[in-house]
Amino acid sequence: MTATATRPDPAPAAAAQPPARRLPGSADTRRRIGVWLIVLVLLYLVGVPLYRLQELAMADGGAGYSRMLDNPDFTRLVLRTVYLAVGSVVVAMVLGTLLAYAASRLPPRAGILRTVPILPIVLPAIAAVVGWAFLLSPGPGYLNAAMRKLPWWSDLDTGPVNVYSMPWIVLITGFGLTSFVYLFVSAGLANISVDHLEAAQVAGSSGAGVFFRVVLPLLRPSLIYGAGVALLLGLGQFTAPLLLGTKEGIRVLTSEMYFATASSPIDFAKAAALGSPLLVFGVLIVLAQKLGIGDQRRFVTHGGKGAVRRQRPARWAVVVIAVYGLVAVVLPLAGLVAVALSPYWSSTLDPSTFTLDNFRTVLDNPAIIESVTTSLLASVAAVAVVLPLGYVAAIVLLGDRFRVARALLDFLVALPLGVPAVIFGAGFLLTYTKEPFVLYGSTWVIVLVYATLMVPFATRMMMNGMLALGTSYQEASWVSGAGRLVTHARIMLPLLRGSIGGAVALMFVLLTHEFSASMLVRSPTTQVMGTIVYDFWSNGSYPTVAAVSLLMTLVTGAGVGLAMTLGGRDVLSKL
Repeated sequence: MTATATRPDPAPAAAAQPPARRLPGSADTRRRIGVWLIVLVLLYLVGVPLYRLQELAMADGGAGYSRMLDNPDFTRLVLRTVYLAVGSVVVAMVLGTLLAYAASRLPPRAGILRTVPILPIVLPAIAAVVGWAFLLSPGPGYLNAAMRKLPWWSDLDTGPVNVYSMPWIVLITGFGLTSFVYLFVSAGLANISVDHLEAAQVAGSSGAGVFFRVVLPLLRPSLIYGAGVALLLGLGQFTAPLLLGTKEGIRVLTSEMYFATASSPIDFAKAAALGSPLLVFGVLIVLAQKLGIGDQRRFVTHGGKGAVRRQRPARWAVVVIAVYGLVAVVLPLAGLVAVALSPYWSSTLDPSTFTLDNFRTVLDNPAIIESVTTSLLASVAAVAVVLPLGYVAAIVLLGDRFRVARALLDFLVALPLGVPAVIFGAGFLLTYTKEPFVLYGSTWVIVLVYATLMVPFATRMMMNGMLALGTSYQEASWVSGAGRLVTHARIMLPLLRGSIGGAVALMFVLLTHEFSASMLVRSPTTQVMGTIVYDFWSNGSYPTVAAVSLLMTLVTGAGVGLAMTLGGRDVLSKL
């Protein structure tokens, strides 16, 4: 299972199903009712917000669409959105594939470096973006100030890099998506038999030739699926365009949706209409994935784990992964630490002025502490809601009964992955500000939108765990006379501890980082960590921004550590 932004989905799999058991009529009816109840719950959570958006966009003869199309910058918005998505995917695919191949060539003693490309998932997106701004802002950016001391840039007063420009927004977004591609490609590499690679080398191919002629063609399903997921995430990117692009007047569809709901006069209908192109793009990407992969059996090169052997280690692999970790993780964190310890942000970095006053300010600010508490409570509550929901949904999807309900459930489970989080945020804002559930301003609306966004991850990770276990344990339990509830409680749940721990870790990371949907459903009295960082950023309180961003990173790291304690040390390998 991999991770997403802001939201990745693991590659689908299939497995033999347990034999259907004859149930008494009443038991079969109860099970059918239970299955449809799960479908209806997800239909309300996922479908109603999207319906409310389209209903509002089409109101008054499609007035929302009319105002969207009358905007002279609409074409530019779409082109920028596509440019951001495609550009960041190219960066992520190149880096992710290279890192995955390098990880497969690491020497045994350097095996711990395989977790380095995953670390950007743990680093909050808003913290990474802010960290890069502190380093590469044209005036006070630390790296820019250092580069201006070089002879060929000594005549510049600003720059030479402008982090607020579109190319740098694309590059920083690509760094954030690299981890997801890495996880997909790593899983694909694990299924390639080394015998094929050695045969190519014996035939005279160089290392580069083997990579381009053998490895890449066999990785086609992983590459296409990873590119599709990264493209979906790229289309829905909100953090970097909002924090960096706003300073230069650069807007994409997601940021334009936010400003339509946050600026006066508020135009919810236009915001709803702006989300429609993203929905269309999402559907097209999913269809392209299916057509591009085709029959995945063509890419199987071994019949089981025993056929897989590791490739010969290479020293260059250590260098590649170490350099990536330095650039993608260490540098932005260093920028955050430098600003957090400084009285104010300037191009001059003077360690003699370092102070902990900014951290004291953060810890003494009731609004910040309340935002941390709200983030933790909402994240834990959402995980508690979606874990059993995802577990039951996985059982239904792996069954061989209730075909119509399974098809609808499969669609509903996958939908939050293909819809940008900002669209769900707008949909939940419209849904829960009117009867029958008026939840705006409460933590509950955040819990519901968080739970909805996490449905694909909880379900797919449970499915992957169940598929890996096979059916023999369940069948043995049934033969011994145990019922379904006893089998799942005493057999399946303990055996799925690692998958459950991985799901908890992944969801906790994504939810404590969540920014896009939170910006839409927050209220002045209900903030989470990401939204309060944005408020301080907008007000120019940069040292406070750095301190809160580091606090977010620490909270996320503590959550992953707790999940590893509960789920086992291999939790990160299941992301």
